Amino acid sequence: MLTKRIIPCLDVRDGRVVKGVNFEGIRDVEDPVEMARFYNESGADELVFYDITASFEERPLFANILRRVAECIFIPLTVGGGINSLEDFDRVLKSGADKVSVNSGAIKNPELILSAAKKYGDQCVVLSMDVKRVGGAYHVFAKGGREDTGLDALKWAEFGQESGAGEIVLNSIDTDGVKNGFDIEMLSDMAEIVHIPIIASGGAGCMEDFRELFKLSGVDAGLAASIFHFREVDIHELKCYLKDCGVPMRV
Repeated sequence: MLTKRIIPCLDVRDGRVVKGVNFEGIRDVEDPVEMARFYNESGADELVFYDITASFEERPLFANILRRVAECIFIPLTVGGGINSLEDFDRVLKSGADKVSVNSGAIKNPELILSAAKKYGDQCVVLSMDVKRVGGAYHVFAKGGREDTGLDALKWAEFGQESGAGEIVLNSIDTDGVKNGFDIEMLSDMAEIVHIPIIASGGAGCMEDFRELFKLSGVDAGLAASIFHFREVDIHELKCYLKDCGVPMRV
């Protein structure tokens, strides 16, 4: 049985790790290099690095910070933010990323998913989705959650899978930073549509939230920021707890 993964997320703005609630009220947390080093030593299975304003500001991702992060860790690194072309994929991979997360760039150019999967392999392409309920439907949002694309999230996920995405990060804007648990309803609906790994993001507040998350058969990983950044939950302790609950973990 494949082990489940625990993945901290570094949301980086102006060279610093930041965090907000429902994509708003952003506040400064810490230096991304120091935080990456901490997670590498804390037992994290992977690390995600998002340059959260690159797409909105229409600029390239901060490659210099990414290189420094990549140099100090020995776990898989997924990187996203301002990924709009194969050249962006290439630059980020050469800066130390193992996988590339694409969101707004794929919405603007859906062919990017297929092109990147053909050139770099499915395992390298992660389709990241910022999703919010609108009128009873799941809508995909772009530019760091600022812009409602009107895209149906379930259909978009299915398209991404068919185009060659190897994983999906499903970030619920409704539960982001709220710490009342993952969006189980949204994740369950998504798991019925796709068969590639789903990384759940948004809403983790305690160890029990991860236990509930991994009851869903289609979810392969739990991604969180606040509870790890502010030392509310220790990753090693979380993985031991989950293993004791019968969740397959690498401890």
